[in-house]
Amino acid sequence: MIRRNFLKLIPAAGVAGYTLSLDKNISKPIAPIPKFDSRDYWVSILTKISDPVLVNLSQEKLKAVMPVECKEGREADRRTVTHLEAFGRTLAGMSPWLALGADSTSEGQLRQKYLSITHQCLSVAVNPSSPDYMNFTKGGQPLVDAAFLAHGLLRGYKQLWEPLDDHTKANIINALKTTRLIKPVYSNWLLFSGMIEAFLLKAGEDWDVMRVDFAVKKHLEWYKGDGMYGDGPDFHWDYYNSYVIQPMFIDIVKILVDHGKENKDSYQLILSRAKRYASIQERLISPEGTFPPIGRSLAYRFGAFQLLAQIALMKELPADISPPQVRSALSLIIHKMIEAPGTFDKDGWLTIGFSGHQPGIGEIYISTGSLYLCTVGMLPLGLPQDDPFWTLPAADWTQKKTWAGQDFAIDHAL
Repeated sequence: MIRRNFLKLIPAAGVAGYTLSLDKNISKPIAPIPKFDSRDYWVSILTKISDPVLVNLSQEKLKAVMPVECKEGREADRRTVTHLEAFGRTLAGMSPWLALGADSTSEGQLRQKYLSITHQCLSVAVNPSSPDYMNFTKGGQPLVDAAFLAHGLLRGYKQLWEPLDDHTKANIINALKTTRLIKPVYSNWLLFSGMIEAFLLKAGEDWDVMRVDFAVKKHLEWYKGDGMYGDGPDFHWDYYNSYVIQPMFIDIVKILVDHGKENKDSYQLILSRAKRYASIQERLISPEGTFPPIGRSLAYRFGAFQLLAQIALMKELPADISPPQVRSALSLIIHKMIEAPGTFDKDGWLTIGFSGHQPGIGEIYISTGSLYLCTVGMLPLGLPQDDPFWTLPAADWTQKKTWAGQDFAIDHAL
């Protein structure tokens, strides 16, 4: 009788917040799935971040209204490059979502809106007559962001590149080819040259095989073990394996394989290393949704998890990492960073910081445009709405399991 009366006080199974644990004959509260652990939230954040860049560029007023926050004394230098940074990096992160194309759903109609805006942005950015014509040649930085632009075009090739008019395509090709004037630094920068040339190959244009071959061979040479490459000959304990190296390396070599310029074994080797690094990245996420502020360029915020996001997008997660645990972990990181006070200025532009506004962490090469690399942490939006990544219930990631006393997979070096 006592037990029966007690159960009457418990919400029925399926009522938000509670479930009945039959094996112990007791009920225990479970945390409801947070609203931010959802596709709708991710879409809302991606568009919130991207709107100031894309809307203003499409209206040819990006240079007129975009702020240029940077180290004191660097304003003149950064003002010449920050706009291509903002656009190229935004496109690199948003393009997998746009690649899904338009459909009859509300999200599909939203994608149609952003596809239209982005096509206009592409036309403006490479139009020499536009006030927002971008710098592809002056200084070294344009090589970096032309590569992010090319990466975005590759990720959304059918929806972003193929529908463009011939004049805009010709302007983009010309702009990308002009970056050959820039000598890449002997580091991850080799991949920027390689990415641009890989896009030209994909687009059926003349491409420089030596720039691609040199980047590939050097990065194979710079492999340090256990899924990580050096940034040049030296190993740096930072997030550049995710910001640049492994995502670009995977996609460059995939294009070479697709065009019969590289063997599949090389691609599988690079992919196996990337999967190992994705496993390491997943284990870096604390139960609270934080991660170590190690190395440079921390103002890229959750862009630090581009590689994990890309491996999820590719459906190549290691067997012991489920898609929903990656979604839940990344959702919490994105939520904590986006909701930190001061992340956006009064007009909706990102500010320099890791958690909120922390201008002191911006290196001399960081400016407002640089910050939009955070969007590459949201690549799984390129998975359809009905993909298990989005539909399966929330799941604990490795550290959350570990510190809760649950069983978790033993880690193994590659």
